[in-house]
Amino acid sequence: MFAHQIMARNVLSTTPDSTILDAANIMLQHRVSGLPVIDHDGTLVGIITEGDFLHRSELGTERKRNWLMTFILGPGKWAEDYVLEHGRKVSEIMTPAPFTVAEDAPLTTVVELMEKNNVKRLPVVSGGKLVGIITRSNLLRTVARLAHDIPAPTENEDDQIRRRILDEIERNAWCPLGLSVIVRGGIVHLSGMITESRFRKAAIVAAENVPGVIEVHDHLCWGDSFSGFYLKSPDDQELEKQAH
Repeated sequence: MFAHQIMARNVLSTTPDSTILDAANIMLQHRVSGLPVIDHDGTLVGIITEGDFLHRSELGTERKRNWLMTFILGPGKWAEDYVLEHGRKVSEIMTPAPFTVAEDAPLTTVVELMEKNNVKRLPVVSGGKLVGIITRSNLLRTVARLAHDIPAPTENEDDQIRRRILDEIERNAWCPLGLSVIVRGGIVHLSGMITESRFRKAAIVAAENVPGVIEVHDHLCWGDSFSGFYLKSPDDQELEKQAH
């Protein structure tokens, strides 16, 4: 499989000039642990994650100063840490030039990059522009959905079905946030976040009407951006009940 087959699209993001408060609120409201940072023309310039908020002056968790290392390395590292601990803009605390993958990168490459660089997410880019993101959760969900006996997939056919589903759903205003579509042997798994129950049915119907689709599994979660309330899909809730 390849990156474009499991990546989440319509990715939440922030800008370099946004405040860290705005970025933190987006992450909390949408239950994500990181945000790509894109400039005015859509070019990926960095990434901000929960880890960037660990050593902050507001928390009193600034890094302890090692005078010996300061003497060896000079005051530059001290100044760098000060910016990370006190910066108010995303550009001041983000990780610039993050690791990325192309849409056609095989999942073996994705996993190797994650392991080698100890990162939990990889932006997917095309021509320097952000087109999606793959997280460890995306990989976990893919394994969970495909780890059962199903006919050997005809990859080209499945990929065509996936692209048709994405084309049909993404052109609508009700497109789920972070939409992810996985197709294996004509069996479709829809993931992402919706903010209204009617969006769920529309997405399912859109997938069902694509030629070659055998069945559609609903993993679309419902979320409220104001309260942060989060609810799994009815299908996933039923599976959890059966597991207990």
